Amino acid sequence: MVHGPEEGLRQLETLGADPRLASTHRVDAVRAHLMEMAGDREGAIEHYLKAANRTASLPERNYLQTKAATLFARV
Repeated sequence: MVHGPEEGLRQLETLGADPRLASTHRVDAVRAHLMEMAGDREGAIEHYLKAANRTASLPERNYLQTKAATLFARV
């Protein structure tokens, strides 16, 4: 966070390539959050929805879908 969302997105590329994380929703959720912070609403919406579709947790899915819907309403 000290270096901004763009640096976080760059570092996330390395983590996203890790096969242990590639099959989870967490990388997409973090990517969406960082994109939202960077002002990339369309990218954030895409990754919030992608994360929502990959999680098995209904509360997490609802949260991620709500985040995407809130951003969509502002586009």
